[in-house]
Amino acid sequence: MSVSIEPVGVIHSPYKEKFAVPRQPGLVPSARAEIVLQGDANTAEAVRGLEQFSHLWLLFLFDQNLEAGWRPTVRPPRLGGNERIGVFASRATFRPNGIGMSAVELKGVRQQNGNVIIELGGVDLVDGTPIVDIKPYIPYSDSLSNAQGGFAASEPQTLPVIFSDSAVKQLQKGQAAYHQAVISEVLAQDPRPAYKKGKTDNKQYAVHLFNYNVRFSVSFDAITVIALEPIDDESFGE
Repeated sequence: MSVSIEPVGVIHSPYKEKFAVPRQPGLVPSARAEIVLQGDANTAEAVRGLEQFSHLWLLFLFDQNLEAGWRPTVRPPRLGGNERIGVFASRATFRPNGIGMSAVELKGVRQQNGNVIIELGGVDLVDGTPIVDIKPYIPYSDSLSNAQGGFAASEPQTLPVIFSDSAVKQLQKGQAAYHQAVISEVLAQDPRPAYKKGKTDNKQYAVHLFNYNVRFSVSFDAITVIALEPIDDESFGE
């Protein structure tokens, strides 16, 4: 049996590429995002009563990975990128049907230019990700106090983030505080490959967040934002 899935909307977020996207929702609480509903789902009737809830489950497609296929085992970053476990014992992006899920904060619902827009916080999705379903988060059933987290039982450690003087000057006026907070929370997770962590690293990295090419370096005890180079696009949140 085959099933055809039609996305109900698309997400707009600060993350313009896969690199540096938080590995779980809620790790970058300052980040705002929006789902723009589409097709038959783009109606106010479909979100009636949604604002009674503080959080939502999002089901989405790892659309940038679908063509690459999948394997039955993966190497989770939390295990150093060396140990293999079954794909169903992980939240790896390369999955049989390419479906992901995230619990995110609901900030509000609005209508604009004929579109129903759901405002979110704490997302971990790349800009443009197709959303295939939206469900309310139910605390009494979805939050299990006796649950065990396996190899991901605790939050990942973070590093302090330092902005160079030139990088601070490059922050856009009006959005400077918001952009700096999101960039700090993203980079604090140390987005480098797992095998790089805990080793001397003289390489300079870059990631596309908002409309910046964020250049940064990593030492043992801190991450330094070297420069914020503007990119001419229509990024969310500017």
